Amino acid sequence: MAPAAALRRVPTSERVLAGLFALGSITVLALALSLRPSSEGHGTHTSLGLPPCTWAVAFDRPCPTCGMTTSFSHAAKGNLMTAMRTQPMGLLLVIGAATTFWTGAHVAASGARVWPALGLFNRRWAYLTLASTFLGAWIYKIITWGG
Repeated sequence: MAPAAALRRVPTSERVLAGLFALGSITVLALALSLRPSSEGHGTHTSLGLPPCTWAVAFDRPCPTCGMTTSFSHAAKGNLMTAMRTQPMGLLLVIGAATTFWTGAHVAASGARVWPALGLFNRRWAYLTLASTFLGAWIYKIITWGG
């Protein structure tokens, strides 16, 4: 028999917050799906009316987030290997956004307690892993930079 604490549902305020997280995540994924990824591996963000990356223009080197929008667009279209080759961290963030959508939608709809299970990510090693992966993806982008 499950403990009574495990059967309790989250309060309405947490359900609303989870729904907002789900809405935000699906909005980002839908926007990525609507974009046409740049064949250069970066610069897709300019189709949103944003200027070219100042860092890339000034230094002819990728910025730490270079290729993220392009990677998101590829991944949203199901081209996961292309997304990985474009910007590895972008693919991981898309997976995170999709996970956030499904988890948030589940909590909002059912009131289920999933936050304690996600607490394992609130550890120093998780932050160090995330930072190391981000740095590694930037180094990868520098190595594969085509300008």
